[in-house]
Amino acid sequence: MRFFLIDDDISIINILKLIIEDRNLGKVIGYATNGIDGFEDIKELKPDVVIVDLLMPYKDGITIVKSCKESNLKINFIMLSQVTSKDMIAKAYENGIEFYIQKPVNAIEVENVIKKVTENINMNRTLGKIQDLFIAETSVNIKTPKKDNTYINKLKNILQKLGIMGELGSKDIILIIEYLQKHNETISDYTLRELCSKFTDNPKSMEQRIRRAATVGMINIANLGLEDYMNETFIEYSNGLYNFEQIKKEMDCIRGKTNIHGKINIKKFINGIIFYSER
Repeated sequence: MRFFLIDDDISIINILKLIIEDRNLGKVIGYATNGIDGFEDIKELKPDVVIVDLLMPYKDGITIVKSCKESNLKINFIMLSQVTSKDMIAKAYENGIEFYIQKPVNAIEVENVIKKVTENINMNRTLGKIQDLFIAETSVNIKTPKKDNTYINKLKNILQKLGIMGELGSKDIILIIEYLQKHNETISDYTLRELCSKFTDNPKSMEQRIRRAATVGMINIANLGLEDYMNETFIEYSNGLYNFEQIKKEMDCIRGKTNIHGKINIKKFINGIIFYSER
């Protein structure tokens, strides 16, 4: 992974560079000590990940993130700050950051966060390649079937973390994923209704059970985020299985700020579970 660092404290930049390169997490391709220069360098260098301080001279971290999104730059952001305000942290997430690290910098936390961001990037790239391959109608096998107990245990562990193992739809989710793995197929090959029709004469009910389970999972993840933005399950699954913007909508709904619930992309949800189960 290629990293770009922005912080007005050069000692922080040096610490981050040391952590990244000494622990073989990637390569630092540049840095800046103010937001204006940082944004210009980002546009030119196009790094995979930018680690940026929230409170920057001339152009703050959130503004840099927004500017990059408006410029359609596909970059993952990690925010650094001494700020502990939940509203400020929420604002940073709303504008598209992947993770938030509180100062002072802790080497173990930085390493863990970077590894999670790298996993998310690799997952999205893998899913993108799968979609491209099937759009091009290639016959390449994308996945190797895994039928061992370890795989199933990982799958169930994910559903437990989501708090949905007790939902009827959890069994349907496991059934569908096992089918896809057994036949070297992906959910991109089907609509959810088509998949469900392979197991029941009433595919609509099965589909509803799956969507209900995924919805309960979203609500549980949103509640975790309300309690603690730094919760590991929230950080990992809010964007890995769901879309963070939709999780944020669900969080706002729970708070009573809106009546609009978050929406679920069921194919991303199932693809995400498969990805995490195969790690």
